[in-house]
Amino acid sequence: MTSLYLSCATTTTAAAAISATPSSHPRSLFPKPSHSHFITHAKRTHRLHHVSCSSTPTGPQNQNDETTKKPTAKVVDRRNMLVGMGGLYGATTLASTPSAAANPIQAPELNKCGTATNLNNGEKLDINCCPPISDRIIDYKLPPVFQMKIRPSAHRVSPEYMFKFNTAIDRMKRLPKDDPRNFMQQANIHCAYCNGAYDQPGQGTLDLQIHNSWLFFPFHRWYLYFYERILGKLIGDPTFALPFWNWDNPKGMTMPPMFVDPKSSLYDKKRNQEHLPPAVVDLGLTNSTDTLQVVANNLTIMYSEMIRGNSDANDFMGQAYREGDESSAKAAGSSERGSHTSIHAWVGDFKDQPSGEDMGNFYSAGRDPLFYCHHANVDRMWTLWQYFLPSNKVPDKRITDTDFLNTAFLFYDENAQLVRVTVKDCLDNLRMGYDFERIDLPWLDYRPPRQSAKAKINRASSTAAPKAATLFPLTLDGVVRFQVDKTKKGKADESLVLEDIKVDTTKLLKFDVFVNDEDDNPGELDKAAYLGTYAQVPHKSANNNSSTSSIKLKLTELYDDMDIDDDDTIVVTLVPRHQGPGVTIGGIKIVENPPTPAAGS
Repeated sequence: MTSLYLSCATTTTAAAAISATPSSHPRSLFPKPSHSHFITHAKRTHRLHHVSCSSTPTGPQNQNDETTKKPTAKVVDRRNMLVGMGGLYGATTLASTPSAAANPIQAPELNKCGTATNLNNGEKLDINCCPPISDRIIDYKLPPVFQMKIRPSAHRVSPEYMFKFNTAIDRMKRLPKDDPRNFMQQANIHCAYCNGAYDQPGQGTLDLQIHNSWLFFPFHRWYLYFYERILGKLIGDPTFALPFWNWDNPKGMTMPPMFVDPKSSLYDKKRNQEHLPPAVVDLGLTNSTDTLQVVANNLTIMYSEMIRGNSDANDFMGQAYREGDESSAKAAGSSERGSHTSIHAWVGDFKDQPSGEDMGNFYSAGRDPLFYCHHANVDRMWTLWQYFLPSNKVPDKRITDTDFLNTAFLFYDENAQLVRVTVKDCLDNLRMGYDFERIDLPWLDYRPPRQSAKAKINRASSTAAPKAATLFPLTLDGVVRFQVDKTKKGKADESLVLEDIKVDTTKLLKFDVFVNDEDDNPGELDKAAYLGTYAQVPHKSANNNSSTSSIKLKLTELYDDMDIDDDDTIVVTLVPRHQGPGVTIGGIKIVENPPTPAAGS
C-alpha cells in the first residue's frame, strides 16, 4: 500500500471555507506552475455575490422556485468578462449557432423504466432502480442567481461544514423510501441511467446510456446540481455547496477525512479498505509502492488528459451520441476514461464485493456519498477545461450540434417536482449559480521532460518490433510492442487512432499507451513516451455484454518532447493494467490532424 502524509490547511468557519482561499499552504512536493498561470486563473476569482448571470432564455425565470424575489444586483454577462480577460481564454466555450441536425436523445419515459442488470453475470438486479412516476413534468428554468455558491475543497473544509454536510446526508437518508429525494432514490438515478433500465424513447429496446459519449459531463452536472439543492433544502441553507475531492492536487490525493468516520452518514463500508488514508490515489492503477512516483504519475496523467492529448472538443468531451445510436458503439473522452474511471476503480471494493461495489460499479456508485464529491471534481475539470486552460491546444471548445444541445434528462428537484432539463442550459456553471474554491493546479505545467537521448529505441530493438499490420486484430492479454507508420517523416501534427476496441463491459479494464519508450518501465508515467490511456468502469447495457469504440490520442506535443528526426515510423507499446482477457483491438493507425480553426470561427 502506498501512503503519504499530506497536511491540509483547514479554515476556521464554514463561511470561510466557502468564500476564501488561505493565503499560505504547506510546501508542495512538486514545483508549482509559473506565477503567470495563477494570475490568469485568479482573474476568475470574482465571486459574483448577489449577481445574476443573465444569459437565460426569455420567459419566466423562477417558475420552479418557491420565491419570487426580483434580483437587484447589476447584471454581468460572463462572456464579456472573459473577453475582458483576454490572453489565453476567449469566450469560445459557450454554445454558438446550432447546426441543422435535430435528433437529440430524448428524456426517458419513467413509466417504461425496466429492471436494471447485474454487471458481472448478466442477470437482472434484485433491486428496483426506477424512480417514482409523476404525471406532471415541468420544463426547468434556471432561477436567478442572488448569491454564488462556492464548492469547497473536501480536504480544506471546516468542522462546521462537515457537520452541516453530515446532517444533510443523514436527513436525506431519513426521508420516506418513496420520496424521490431519498438517499437511495437519488443513488438509483445513476443505476437507471447507466445500467439499461431506460430505453431511448421511440427507439424500441435501444439502450439509453449517459456514459462513454458527449453526454457524460452534462448529465452528471445536472445530477449534482439537483442533489446539491436537495441537501440545501433539507438543512434550510440555500447557499450549501457540495465539496469536491481535488485528487488532481498532491494535497488532495488521499480519501477526504470526513468520509472515513464509521459513525458519520458520509461513511460507506463498501470501499477498498487498503485505500483508506494515508493511501495515495493511484490514477494510473499501476500498483506502484513508490509514493513519489505515484504522485508524479498522477500529475502526468492530469496534464495528458487535460492538455496534451486532445486535438478537438470531442477528444475531451466524448463522441457524439444521437437518437437511434447504439450506446455500446460510442467512446468516452480523455477525462472520463482517465482520472474519472481510475477513482471509481480505486475506491470500489473489488476484493470483498462481487462487482466492485459501491464506487467500482455504475449501478451502486451513487450509494457512496464520496461519489458526489468525486464527481464535483470531475465537473470542476470540465469547468477548467472550458474556461481556464490554454486555448492554443484546442482553440474552439464548443460543441454547437443541436443533437448535443437539445438532449434532455429528467430529475426530481428539491421540491420533489419532476423536471425536464436540457444540455444547453448547463454549459455555464456560473449561470447555474455555483463556482469552485480556487486551488493550485500543479499539473498545469507538469509537461513530461524531454527524452535525454535520441528516440530511436536502439535501432536494433526498433527494427525487431513487428509491423502493426502483422498483429492486428489483437487480443490484449499482455504487454505488446509494434511499429506504426507515420503520415510523413519527422515531426508532424498527427494523432494515434486505436480502432474497434471491443471490450467486455462487465469487467474493469485499462491499458496505457507509450510511444518510443526507451526504458520499458511501465510503472513510470512521468516521461515523454507516455501518450494516454483507455479505461472503463464495469457496466451493462440491456442487450449485450460488449461494446466497440475507438480512441484518438494526439501525438503532436509528444513529438516535440523527443527527437523524432526523420523517422517514418514510431514504436507503440500497449501495457494492460487489468488481469486476463477482455480487450480486443481491431486496428491502429496514425492520421494527420485537420487544420486547427481559429477560436470562434
